[in-house]
Amino acid sequence: MSWIVQLFSSNIGKKLVMSLTGLFLIIFLIVHASGNLLLLKGDEGKAFNMYAFFMTTNPVIKTSSYALYSFFLIHILYAILVTMTNNSARKVDYSVVGASENSGWNSRNMGILGTLVLIFLIIHLKNFWYEFKFGFPPTVTYEGFGEYKDLYTIVLTTYSEPWYVAFYVLSMVAVSFHLWHGFQSAFQTLGLNHKKYTPIIEVLGKAFSVVIPSLFAIIPIFVYFFK
Repeated sequence: MSWIVQLFSSNIGKKLVMSLTGLFLIIFLIVHASGNLLLLKGDEGKAFNMYAFFMTTNPVIKTSSYALYSFFLIHILYAILVTMTNNSARKVDYSVVGASENSGWNSRNMGILGTLVLIFLIIHLKNFWYEFKFGFPPTVTYEGFGEYKDLYTIVLTTYSEPWYVAFYVLSMVAVSFHLWHGFQSAFQTLGLNHKKYTPIIEVLGKAFSVVIPSLFAIIPIFVYFFK
């Protein structure tokens, strides 16, 4: 057991944990984006509300959500630990020129980007997840299906605020930069480097870091102007 403790307390072990949890969160983003796109349907929120009900009542999904919460917390904790370790190991700051030559801006500022994403996540969870689970959301009845919590109305009300739409879009920019470096970095940390496959991973990572945050950002803009 001692070698396991030593591994995950080492900087390499911490980065390994961040990579594994990060890849799980990438899968979550795909699922979450797919569900959010239901907001764009012209059915007055029926599909979205039924999707929200399924995601919060299905036993398999509920169990997976607990793992998701844990991975979020672990990813954040280890990100802080890695940042602290890197900062303490850096005896002198890199010059601006040297830093730019050796790494990209988003790579050098993953800590700042991660902090911005965390702030967004806290506000986002408070406005939607907390209100849906522990607040007093409105309800809606669909003929033949029964009564559902009306998360759709909560979303429309929140996205009617211009400051929140702007905040959301800017947060997605931070998510995009975070993923731009994090996607490829996760595979690299796991040792999945190969001259044949690494270029493909790089292209997929860059495409993912643009497409997924863009899908998230489009939704509040669409709701604000057209709903």
